[in-house]
Amino acid sequence: MQFIGIWSDYASTYLLVVTAVTLVAFSVLLFFKPLVWAKMLMWKIPEETDLAVYFGRCLGAFALVTNIMFLQAALWGQGTVFVLQFFSLFCFLMIVVHVWGAIAKIQPVTETLETGFWLVLLILNLLVMPVSA
Repeated sequence: MQFIGIWSDYASTYLLVVTAVTLVAFSVLLFFKPLVWAKMLMWKIPEETDLAVYFGRCLGAFALVTNIMFLQAALWGQGTVFVLQFFSLFCFLMIVVHVWGAIAKIQPVTETLETGFWLVLLILNLLVMPVSA
């Protein structure tokens, strides 16, 4: 019996629901107030340093998935424009995160310098972005 794709007619609805739920329940709060999110999920702040490991692993998982998407686009041309748009937005938000940290003086100088790395990647993404005819 095949299960993959049996509800494919509902893919757009599913993506809209998942987006709405995760945007409100995770993404916005994690971006703006990660420690509030952590306390809501019963992390003991600041005693538990495991939170930093947890966030690192979550970011690592995201990075691995992103790398797989990049590899598919690079090797087989699958979703090249989408991947570049996705990564451009990510680079922009990483610039915001690093500038925010620099202004608030809550990060080491290496993180502030990393802002330039994200800016260069954003510019390169835009320069190699295929243009629709």
